[in-house]
Amino acid sequence: MVPPARPRKLAKVPFVELADGRLQGVVSSGSDIGRVYVSSIAAGTYAFACSTNNNRPCGGARGSFCNHIRALVTEAVLQYGAQRVARYLKADTPDAEPDADALVSAMTATRPAQGDRSAAAPVFSRFLRHLAYLEREPVTAPLPEMQWFPPTRAVA
Repeated sequence: MVPPARPRKLAKVPFVELADGRLQGVVSSGSDIGRVYVSSIAAGTYAFACSTNNNRPCGGARGSFCNHIRALVTEAVLQYGAQRVARYLKADTPDAEPDADALVSAMTATRPAQGDRSAAAPVFSRFLRHLAYLEREPVTAPLPEMQWFPPTRAVA
């Protein structure tokens, strides 16, 4: 596990990952506390998708990146570092050390198409599983479903 590049606040983007050939995650709604958006950008093509947790399309993602996708990129840069995100998405930026705005500009300059929203369900499911671990009582006994993690220290 790679430690975060910089600490980030989880209120706006509680879940972000580089997986399945996409930058993807869950972004909180700015207007409704009970709504979240599942947003993604495909590596290489920058095809983007954004929909609500009940699979309704985002009203802002019409022909270009919406604010949810921009927030996702910003938080991914905080979590993983700009170089790693740029490398994963195959984004060429003129800056040697890009930031989130430079990444978004480089990707939107290619005029990416809207992508398929079918990935939203598995991403949201992983987010819910992630939340379930946060609700568990702290224990020192191993969790069977997490036994594939390597031990953090040797037992003498």
